[in-house]
Amino acid sequence: MEIKKDPTFLKAKEMTNHFSKKYGRSPRILIAKIGQDGHDRGANVISTSFSDIGFDVDIGPLFQTPIEISNQAIENDVHMIGVSSLAGAHKTLIPELIEALSKKTSKKILIILGGIIPKKDYQFLHKIGVDKIFGPGTIISEAVIDILSNYIND
Repeated sequence: MEIKKDPTFLKAKEMTNHFSKKYGRSPRILIAKIGQDGHDRGANVISTSFSDIGFDVDIGPLFQTPIEISNQAIENDVHMIGVSSLAGAHKTLIPELIEALSKKTSKKILIILGGIIPKKDYQFLHKIGVDKIFGPGTIISEAVIDILSNYIND
C-alpha cells in the first residue's frame, strides 16, 4: 500500500505507538452516528482508517440517541467519541451527548465531530465542549496527529 510510505501516515502510526506505550493500551475510539442520520459511508471509512493506524475502534449502530452513545462509550472505556454528523442535528444532539457523559462519568472523553457541519456552528460547539471538528476533505492521518497531540503533549 502506498499510504504506508506516506510521512504523515507514518507520524500518525508513531504517535499511536507512543500513546500505547504511555497509557498501556491503544487509543480507543467509538465511532457513532447520532439521531436520524443514516448515512454511514464516512463513518465506515474513518473506522477502517483509524484501525489501520493502530486504534481500537468500536462502531456504534445507526440511529443512536445521545444516552445510548454515552452508555456505549463508558462501557467500552473509550478515550474519545467520533460523531459523524450529516443530518444537521449537531446543535441539539451533541449538547445532549455531552450532558449525558457528564452525568455518568468524571473521566474526560474527547468529543470529535466530523461531517457536514457549518463553520458558523464551530464556535458554539467548541464552547459546549466539543474538542475537535473535522469537515469534508480532512486528511485522516493529519486528524489523528491533531487528536493524539492532546494525549502525547499532556
